[in-house]
Amino acid sequence: MSNNYYDGDLEKFIRNLFGKKNKEKKNKEANHIPNVEIINKKPSFNPKKYGKLAIILTIIVAVIAILLANLYIVKENEYKVVRQFGEVIKYQDQPGLYMKIPFIQSVTTLPKNLMIHNMSEEEINTLDKKRIIIDNYAVWRVTDPKSLITNARSLVNAEARMEEFIYSVLRTELGQINYDDIINDENSDRGSLSEKITTKVNELLQTDNYGIEVVDVRIRRTDLPEENEESVYKRMISDRESIAQKYLSEGDAEKNRIVANTDRQVQEMISTAKKEAALIIAEGEAEAARIYNEAFSKDPEFYQLYRTLETYKKTIGDDTVIIIPSDSPYAKILSGYIENNELVNGLNE
Repeated sequence: MSNNYYDGDLEKFIRNLFGKKNKEKKNKEANHIPNVEIINKKPSFNPKKYGKLAIILTIIVAVIAILLANLYIVKENEYKVVRQFGEVIKYQDQPGLYMKIPFIQSVTTLPKNLMIHNMSEEEINTLDKKRIIIDNYAVWRVTDPKSLITNARSLVNAEARMEEFIYSVLRTELGQINYDDIINDENSDRGSLSEKITTKVNELLQTDNYGIEVVDVRIRRTDLPEENEESVYKRMISDRESIAQKYLSEGDAEKNRIVANTDRQVQEMISTAKKEAALIIAEGEAEAARIYNEAFSKDPEFYQLYRTLETYKKTIGDDTVIIIPSDSPYAKILSGYIENNELVNGLNE
């Protein structure tokens, strides 16, 4: 049997140990505290406790602000290019909400839709050594945002490179065409020229991998340098006058041809009418002669008298003077003193 009172009972030992210490502490405090009246006081403000709470809230707000600041939205008509330390690591082209790494990554926005670039005016020499000022525009779009940011750095630089390529191709193509063919809409091949320029510019852009595509290149206006305008205007006026004179000459020639053709047709119609009239007259005279012969054959004496009277119409006028014997049958007829038989005999003689 052990001499220790707490032998085998560790819990009793600990309780007795701490219980004695608490009793000694209470006895000491009772011996040293003077007899004073104890007053209940309200708890005082603890700045440490509220300071920690403020720090925690500040940290939470900062974390939320950082998270919100690094969220980005991709719209349907744009690309979002994510760069990390200046290097492109990816791009988003699908609409939605995305997040980047704070303080490390940055986001650049590029348009996805078609864009129009109004180019500056440029002076170009044509095949016939004439200077013209070209004002055109280009329709283009971004096809590879990563290549654009990597090689061109920005849209402005990409447009500048595209404009250089377009004017380079324009100088080459227009240098093989005469000035009149460029400004004349009827003979101009601007449609095929635009297609050629677009194709060649895209080939150059793909070679340098700028990530953009030219959809169409169009010439808006062609002008002349001021020092050449007056001479060109005079030449244009002269050309238009020549063309007008040509039209007038062709009109006069056509008029003369129509008049000659009409005159020929009129002469043919008149000739045909005269021929038909002559035939009708001949037929009428023949019919009249037949009728006269048939009528006069019934009374020859009357016919003879009628023929004589017809000769009087042609030989005797208002001022006609005839000297004939008074006993001639002709005079007797004029005098009216002859019998029918004597008239006929006299005329027969």
